[in-house]
Amino acid sequence: MDLQVLRSFQAVAEGVTVTEAAAAAHITQPALSRALNRLESEIGAELFQRVGRVLQLTPAGRVFKEYVDTVLDSYDRGRRAVAEVVDPDRGVVSLAFLHTLGTWLVPRLVTGFRQHFAAVRFELHQADENGLTQHLLDSTADLIITGKDPGHPLITWRRLLVEPLWLAVPARHRLAQRRRVRLAEVADEQFIVLKAGYGLRSVTETLCRQAGFSPLVGFEGEEVETLRGLVASGLGVSLIPAAPAATAAATEADPDLPIRYLRLTDVRAVRDIGVARLASRTLPPAARRFIDHALNTTAGTGEPTAPTSKSPSTSAPWSRAAMPPRHP
Repeated sequence: MDLQVLRSFQAVAEGVTVTEAAAAAHITQPALSRALNRLESEIGAELFQRVGRVLQLTPAGRVFKEYVDTVLDSYDRGRRAVAEVVDPDRGVVSLAFLHTLGTWLVPRLVTGFRQHFAAVRFELHQADENGLTQHLLDSTADLIITGKDPGHPLITWRRLLVEPLWLAVPARHRLAQRRRVRLAEVADEQFIVLKAGYGLRSVTETLCRQAGFSPLVGFEGEEVETLRGLVASGLGVSLIPAAPAATAAATEADPDLPIRYLRLTDVRAVRDIGVARLASRTLPPAARRFIDHALNTTAGTGEPTAPTSKSPSTSAPWSRAAMPPRHP
């Protein structure tokens, strides 16, 4: 058994044809078929069964694939770690983050980082809060940028910034000409929210409870941009973040803007944005540098600044102590 045979097994198990897998391995199709047969003999079980013209995993094959995935992932991570020791200015940062952060924060952080470490590559994943935690626990991401402390005993989290949340209302809404409102003033209106499991959904429900009511959910979505579109169509109101430029523009009395963003005065409408990692895992140099970069660029104002050096992080050990919050 060798790694290439395991990679070919993995590829076929995931739907690639034997012919395609053989071409990727630079061997003939009969040679790969014989290699897979030898693998089955070594394992002592039939791993594939033919269904029409397609190979599908047997129950034994499904069990074996779980371990093959782990072996290959560990091997690839080991190669990556060695490569980064040999050349610490290269490497890969595997980063998972909230969908809502993919439109502003993550691009700014990655762009600023690569201005100084151009050879570093990024593997980017998007997920909701629960999915981000699982990315860390499954070791499919080195770091996550999330909207709250996961509160998991194996995960260490550190705040990057506090993001303001605004009440988004349609341009023709009865409150649209105001700049400040109480959340309680829309207690009887339909709310447009993210689905359960998203951090912004739980923040919305918490803030509404603090204002003395439970939100009347009219629509649920999976993307903040979808929520914005529904608000612009006049279907309800929403508690959502807005980029500073968009917020400044949307609060002006511009009749062409479909949404107004209103500041809330009766609740502290913010959410934490932080970076987290597995406490027990030693991060590769590129990931450690990215943490330092993220902390430096978001310190105080959250505006990007350059990384201070090309040396691996020498920061003090992480703790759950958070930086002072910034108010909207």
